Amino acid sequence: MRKEVIVIIGAGGIGVAIARRQGFGRTVLLADYNETTLHQAAQSMRDAGYAVETQVVDVTSRQSVQKLAATAAALGDVMQLVNTAGLSPNMAPVEDVLKVDLYGAAVVFDEFEKVIAPKGSGLIISSMAGHMMPALPPEQDQALLHTPTEELLSLPFLQAEAIPNTVVAYMIAKRANHLRVQASAISWGARAARVNSISPGIVVTPLALHELNSEIGGMYRAMIEASPAKRMAPPEEIAIAASFLLGPDAAFVTGSDLLIDGGVIAAMKTGTLATPD
Repeated sequence: MRKEVIVIIGAGGIGVAIARRQGFGRTVLLADYNETTLHQAAQSMRDAGYAVETQVVDVTSRQSVQKLAATAAALGDVMQLVNTAGLSPNMAPVEDVLKVDLYGAAVVFDEFEKVIAPKGSGLIISSMAGHMMPALPPEQDQALLHTPTEELLSLPFLQAEAIPNTVVAYMIAKRANHLRVQASAISWGARAARVNSISPGIVVTPLALHELNSEIGGMYRAMIEASPAKRMAPPEEIAIAASFLLGPDAAFVTGSDLLIDGGVIAAMKTGTLATPD
């Protein structure tokens, strides 16, 4: 009997929380760009009794993602894929945010579609930022849906001169995640597999703490204060939702995005909180 394999891209707080919830009794293939972070997370899981394999991956390299997909398929039946890789607005310039959060996400969908098992499921951890901006023009939505992955970063409205700052780049990238999930739901469906996204709000992770202590930290604190929940979320809350979307109880859910933000977007839509520029 072949082993069930769960692939987690991103060994940060959310990725590890999902790996722990989903991975016991299965083979976990944990991947990250940062080798130190990767091996520390893997060892902590092994110490708790999990079967964990590791591989360094760069989601902006198709060859690197192909190698990860091949490793996963060699380990057993790839039943679940979770992509948590991403750069925040305060971590990189516009071009890099788009390359990791938009192009990299599309590459992962492409390559794991080839190895996902029947009745398997995929999930990308996107962001509430994808819900913040006004609707894109229909032709831009269609371009983000249907443009071949290798041509995405050449789209005129994704050029650095067309995007005023990294916050806008991040919002566009996360909107693109939602659209690529819809497109992937059709092609993954041909393999009897599903794919969805989760859009978390502010989650207590090292990345969020980095943002809170940065020059845009005031914006994050304003979101927390204006939200009905008035708090951040622990990674485990996101893992609970991920468990539902990845599992058999969500067999009728594909091409969808689940917003888990404590009501930040509700505050924006009702005018309680200003939308970031």
